[in-house]
This record gives sequence, C-alpha cells and structure tokens, in this order.
Amino acid sequence: MIKKIPVNQLRIGMYLNDLNHHWAEHPFDWHCFTIEDEETLGKILAAGMGEVAIDTKLGVDVVATKSRTDAEAGYSEPSTFVSGVIANLSAENQFDYAKNLYSNASKLMENMMKDVRIGKQVALEQCEPVVDNILDSMFSFPSALLPLAQMKNRDEYTFQHSVSVSALAVAFGRVLNMPRAEIRELAMGGMLHDVGKAQVPGHILNKPGKLDDGEFAMMKNHASNTASLLKEAKGISQIAFNAASQHHERYDGTGYPLGLKGDEISLHGQMLAIVDVYDAITSIRIYHKGMPPTEALKKMYEWSGAHFNPKLVQAFIKGIGIYPAGSLVRMESERLGIVREVVPEKLLQPVVQIIYDCKKMCHIPSEKVDLSVSNDKIKSHESYETWGINQAKWCSASYG
Repeated sequence: MIKKIPVNQLRIGMYLNDLNHHWAEHPFDWHCFTIEDEETLGKILAAGMGEVAIDTKLGVDVVATKSRTDAEAGYSEPSTFVSGVIANLSAENQFDYAKNLYSNASKLMENMMKDVRIGKQVALEQCEPVVDNILDSMFSFPSALLPLAQMKNRDEYTFQHSVSVSALAVAFGRVLNMPRAEIRELAMGGMLHDVGKAQVPGHILNKPGKLDDGEFAMMKNHASNTASLLKEAKGISQIAFNAASQHHERYDGTGYPLGLKGDEISLHGQMLAIVDVYDAITSIRIYHKGMPPTEALKKMYEWSGAHFNPKLVQAFIKGIGIYPAGSLVRMESERLGIVREVVPEKLLQPVVQIIYDCKKMCHIPSEKVDLSVSNDKIKSHESYETWGINQAKWCSASYG
C-alpha cells in the first residue's frame, strides 16, 4: 500500500516508494529503497523534503502512536518532544536540514499564495507537514534555522517572512513553556499570517519606496483579507486564526483591522505581533538594510507598553537571546564572532564562532567558544556591512 507521510515520520525499516523530489535535489541514486540505518535517515531529513511516499507492503508502516494529530499524546505534553533522528544529526547536517527546510517552506508559501490569487482556498493540509518540520528543527537546534530568517530577497520576501515568523513563534512559545500542540498552532498562524497579501496588487506589495496614503490603505487590507481567507480554511484552529488575523493589532489600540486593545487581543495575537515586527525590522532586503538584532530588540523594548505587552516582549527577548543566533559581536579580546547558540538562562554568554581579528583587520581560523566557560566576554554588537563580512555566507554555513 502506497502512503504519503511527512518526512519527520520516517523511521528505519520503511520502504521509500517516492522521494517526491527531482533527482538533482537529493543525494540518492534511486527514488525507491529501504531505509536501513540512521545515517540514511539523517540524509533524507537533511535534504529538507516535506513529504515522501512509502510502501507498507515492502516495509514497516507508520506507528499509530506517532500520528501528527492534536488528539495524540505527543501533542498534549509540554514542549519537550524532539524528533530523535533530527536531534542526533551532526551540526553540519542540522544546518543543511534547516537551509533546505527554509527553502522548501518558502516555495510552499509562494505556491499557496499563487493559488489564493486565482481564487483557491488556503490548503491547510499542505502546511501541516512543513510546520511539523519547523517544530522539529526548532526544538532540536534553533540556532540553525533562526539566522536564515534575517536574509531575504525582494522577490521572495513575503514568502520567506512567513517562514521566519513561524520559526520565531516556536522559539517564543517554548520560552513560555507552552504545550507543543499550542506552539504548533501558533506556528501555523505564523506561516499563514500574511496570506491575505496574495490579494494586494503586486506593484504595491513589491514597491521599493515608501507607500503613499492610498497604497498604504490597500496594504492594510491584507490583515482583513487573511481573516476572511482563514475563516474558509478547513481545519484551522482558533489559536492559528487569532494569531494570524490579529498580528497587526497593537496593545494601545492603535493597530488594525479592528483596533483591539490590551487583553482584547488574544495572547497568540499579541505574540505574533511582536514576532512579525521583529522579523520585519531585522530582515535584509535589496532596498532595506536590516537592523542588527540587538538594536532591534532595544527598539522592541522601547515600544513595549504602547505597541506591545511589556511582559511578552521580555519573554521574547529571553527566547531568542539578547544577542540572537546569527548576530555579529565584538569580544573584549578584540575579535569578532558570530553568535551560534543561545541558552535562555545565560543570555550574555552564548556560544560564538570567532572568525576575525579586529587589530590585524583580517579573518582568522574559525574557533568555537562557549562564553559560559570562557574569560572572554561580548563587548558590543557589530554590523556585518561595516566589517565587510558576508553575512549570508557565514549564517547559512555550519561550523565545527
């Protein structure tokens, strides 16, 4: 029996009937084979595939207790579940997995918004396996996926932004100790929060300069468009709907489309509002220089109390770190490093990858330093552009 399943449900002993990928996009010689060991399984996961087909007559079937439904016990437990295979991937494979996942998820959103543009409904079932993969990646090694969120291009910004918001929402939900089921729906809301932009004219959506009043009014309609589209989506949860439809509401009542204030905005709507703004102001685009993450967090803190719930802003900062993964920092030793791993209990002591000597003005052999056990400390955050360092190259590469 041929059965399509999300890639994170694969296990040893299954027979792959179809990888659902062009041969040039995966590392295997064949589309059909039995998964015989964890190394093979890890390569499949690292390739970033969303869904594959298995033959249950030639190999083992999906275990019922691991079904991806909210009714199953795996989604009612606190946020401690991690896909065992993904968690055991090497650092290099974790980064490869995150890059492929980010790319495939962005492509999914591009295709979905094209469908919406021609009048089709939002297909929730297409998003579910991708959101599950984002959760697995974020629960296992968030520092691989989050740095990719800062790098977007003009043509694909809307789609990439949706994926970034979904990933950031997972980090936010985890620091609040939400159950995995709740985080999953919050992440789904993040993935779909801008689907209403499919109904905004392209010349407005992609305009490189400032929008005039009329154009801005049309752009603001995307929030109402999103709500209308998601009301018609089969299987949308209240959490996902609230998060997506309320992401432009503001704590002081100055937001839109309904001008909700304070606790009139759902918890999930308040959370996604924070995540959406943070990702927008830190994103690198052709016509927009992204604000350094540390500077952006200072802005978010300044805006809290007016635009955002202050307690939630503080929790968000704890969730992604004062120096978020992907940040360029200057050490007291006068070396530059890239923040690679953030521990919520040690926000000022992340793991960094030292790459540059400020005194000699040159790159140096890469060195991984855990600041919680080092005498060196972070002195300041820095700009990649100022130092002529290729952020895209470093933040999308693994480290040893």
